Amino acid sequence: MDRAAVRDPRAYLVRIVIRQALNRLRTVARRREEYVGEWLPEPLLTGPDVADDVELAESVSIAMLTVLETLSPTERAVLVLHEVFDVPYDEIAEAVGKSAAAVRQVAHRAREHVVARRPRMAVSRAEQQRVVDRFLAAVTSGDLDGLLDVLAPDVVVVADSGGLAPAALRPVTGQLRVARALARFAELAPGVTITTPLVNGTVAARIDGGGPFDTAITFVVEDGRISRMYATRNPHKLRRLDEPVALRR
Repeated sequence: MDRAAVRDPRAYLVRIVIRQALNRLRTVARRREEYVGEWLPEPLLTGPDVADDVELAESVSIAMLTVLETLSPTERAVLVLHEVFDVPYDEIAEAVGKSAAAVRQVAHRAREHVVARRPRMAVSRAEQQRVVDRFLAAVTSGDLDGLLDVLAPDVVVVADSGGLAPAALRPVTGQLRVARALARFAELAPGVTITTPLVNGTVAARIDGGGPFDTAITFVVEDGRISRMYATRNPHKLRRLDEPVALRR
């Protein structure tokens, strides 16, 4: 592009980046239609500074990123641009090819969608650690009662393997059903190493057993119990868990 023809470099760059990002989102969405089983965002190893910033941790959590994935590409672009980067509606409208009034409506609809589906409670890192430690103690000992105690009645487990590792193809729901499945973990995967790194701003569980048992699990904790679990088993998505990612507001 001839720079002399660009009246406002910032507006020009915003428009180009938005359009490239929208094209990318639509391409990925088409590929995901052929994905085997459930799809989850890639887990990222983060530091204590992210986990201690409650607002930032929530914004990069697997739970929140999963909610954002349910938005249309345009809804996601409008929401992120306005809520995260404070881009004015008029500028967003020009970039996405809609009127400012239409963009305001898109933003309102996207915001309501996210608020309705986001985790209802933010808990401290210390509380997350206590709950995850209780969960892992019950899992590794095959303690069914311990699992029932730490899992919420309506707990949901979502696993992403991409067909490359054993995993449920659909979400598993319900306290008893999930607890019974997890109580067999010690029998099925003896001798694996389990650590509790900070992943996407929250306390997670990392299982290193080699091969099909390698897993990264993030949790949503509410009222002292686990209400949702996101288990990534696709080996292609686990490759960066040894590389800490620096995130900033």
